[in-house]
Amino acid sequence: MKLVLSALITAFLVAFAPGLLPASAQTTLDDVLLLDLKDGRVTILLRPDLAPKHVERAKQLARDGFYDGIVFHRVIDGFMAQSGDPTGTGTGGSNYGDLPAEFTNKAKFVQGTVGAARAQDPNSANSQFFITFGPAPFLDGQYTIWGQVIDGMDAVDKIKRGEPPSNPDKIVKVQVASDADQASQDAATAVLQKQN
Repeated sequence: MKLVLSALITAFLVAFAPGLLPASAQTTLDDVLLLDLKDGRVTILLRPDLAPKHVERAKQLARDGFYDGIVFHRVIDGFMAQSGDPTGTGTGGSNYGDLPAEFTNKAKFVQGTVGAARAQDPNSANSQFFITFGPAPFLDGQYTIWGQVIDGMDAVDKIKRGEPPSNPDKIVKVQVASDADQASQDAATAVLQKQN
């Protein structure tokens, strides 16, 4: 069943959504992240074509359950919502080493772009990420893009604002779609099919 779904998703994306992935890319449910928030599910198309190391880290952390229950510690209205720090302060990360920058000029920060948060050092990204509420061209080529929201942006838009927010919203659960239950896999496939 997974092979059939993978083939259908790949065929669909290559034929109808060339702007999301290059035509040569092989997209499967392993390239989709499901981010559950209090206001609904967010479906993120991962971009291994742009940032393979960051995508692999995001999937590894999702499979570890690392993101589950972590707060959105920095949410700036009109800009972005940031999470992925287990301390909730903006200074923490996972136990894995930092990642080298994977900047690109092949994609831009638009509404729903998922980027790697980092310190001043370009090679300091670890587990923290942010989702942009709208275009942020000043980030282009300066921060790693590793995903794009393709469904559920309305749930992202409802994340409580603040730096940090009082009583911040938390991530309920993050999972790779290929690891999810059949109903979630079917829903992710349907989201991908709507991208034409």
